[in-house]
Order: sequence, then C-alpha cells, then structure tokens
Amino acid sequence: MIIDIIVVPKSGRFAVSVKDGKIKVFLKSAAEDNKANLELIKEFSKLTSCEVRIVSGLKSRRKKIELDLGELEFMTAISDQF
Repeated sequence: MIIDIIVVPKSGRFAVSVKDGKIKVFLKSAAEDNKANLELIKEFSKLTSCEVRIVSGLKSRRKKIELDLGELEFMTAISDQF
C-alpha cells in the first residue's frame, strides 16, 4: 500500500493526524542530515508493525511511503494512536 503524507518536522512530538482524508505526520527531528526521514521510518514501523519505505519525497514535506499493509489494517493501526 502506498500512501501520501505531509510531514511537519521539528514539531516536538511524534503524532499522526488524519483530517479531510489527508495524513499529516508530526516529527520531533529536524529536516537535516536525513534525521526526519529516519524518524518517520522508525516510528511508522513501530506504529504499524510492518516494514516502511519512502517511495518519493526524500527532500520534501510531501512524501509517498510504502507499507506492507492493507488499507483497513493501516487505518486500524493509525486509529489506535488517537
């Protein structure tokens, strides 16, 4: 499954927000030296218990990530965070 996300680096916390069908991910790390991307992969892997890979947007706030999950499983994992 490939999903589009918007990343907000250096927000002081890790959180996932779903609003109007858009997924926004708040990261603690700054967007320098690949730290935000590494945090995104690490935290999403923990959250979903599956492998996560950034498909596009390595240097952008808008990213596409690939998960080894179905859509229902993903939404269930995300909703557990709220």
